Amino acid sequence: MKRTGSLIALCVLAAAASGAALAADPAHVERNKLTGAWDRYPGSGGTTDPRYTAAPPAPPAPLKEPFKSEWEARQKAAHEADLKGQPLYSGYTQCLPDGMPAMMMAMFPLEVLQTPGQITIIEEAYNQVRRIYLGEKQIPIADAEPLFWGHSVGHWEGDTLVVNTVGVKENVRFRDVPHSDQMQIDERIRLLTPDLFQDEITITDPVYLTQPWSFKWMYKRMPGYKILEYVCESNREYRDPQTGGTRLRIGEPDKK
Repeated sequence: MKRTGSLIALCVLAAAASGAALAADPAHVERNKLTGAWDRYPGSGGTTDPRYTAAPPAPPAPLKEPFKSEWEARQKAAHEADLKGQPLYSGYTQCLPDGMPAMMMAMFPLEVLQTPGQITIIEEAYNQVRRIYLGEKQIPIADAEPLFWGHSVGHWEGDTLVVNTVGVKENVRFRDVPHSDQMQIDERIRLLTPDLFQDEITITDPVYLTQPWSFKWMYKRMPGYKILEYVCESNREYRDPQTGGTRLRIGEPDKK
């Protein structure tokens, strides 16, 4: 009995020492501070941290030809349609979610949840949910079922969360930039301060891009904020069968 008691005591002491060492590990401490609600930094009228400037807008995508010329023509057509008050039909007209990587732009606040083996990111806009599985091997691109948010796996390198995403639907586009099923999205996510974190994104696509497309987004903590429900149920826009543009449906929808 004395020997058993001694072993139990030793195990308790070892666990306590291990826990204390883990708690003292700066990387471990930082890894567990992402949980919470976040908004774009600095946001509209938001205050800034003098140590960190806001992330610049994403540069134009380094598209190959003829994709670059086709993209420019679409942008021109969209601009002209907007000036006429006849916006082109788009995913937003259909109430479709942003998908990856646009959901990380944080149109509305984000919520980050850290649980064993997984980090879940919820975007308030369109109730988008993204799951990053930790410590798992990425599936082959050929086996990746096309999804709005793709297949994300990640691991920690010190205090930086490194994430790889493949298998994003080809009709899910950031800034209307086309991509192939070979596209990969790599992210480096880390806290800059207890209330500020950044996501450095690099997109590669051997079919459409001449080189990696890199940019970053930054987020500020929103203490006490609770993510709201967002359902696109009152959308009254539809595709005009004659012009292909967007039309506004007048009146209440038919009730069946």
